[in-house]
Amino acid sequence: MKLSRPVSWFLLAFGAWSWLVWTTFVRNLWKDGSGLAFDDAGDPTGYFWVHLTLAVVSFGLGTVIGVLGWRGLRALRRGTPGRDAAGE
Repeated sequence: MKLSRPVSWFLLAFGAWSWLVWTTFVRNLWKDGSGLAFDDAGDPTGYFWVHLTLAVVSFGLGTVIGVLGWRGLRALRRGTPGRDAAGE
């Protein structure tokens, strides 16, 4: 399958945006002083674990989506024809 240039740029931007947003969120989550992420003893709460899991999944999806966009742009630059589902 061949991706168009706008779609490739969108996927690459989406992947970068995902990393930017979730990195900021995890940093803020780690420094949380409101009592949501850590209890009075300093142990992580359920809120912390759920949101950390969401961040890790989003990092993975952002990476995969960004790589697809990057590969689409590289293929367009080289003029490489897209592959179909069978890899031919």
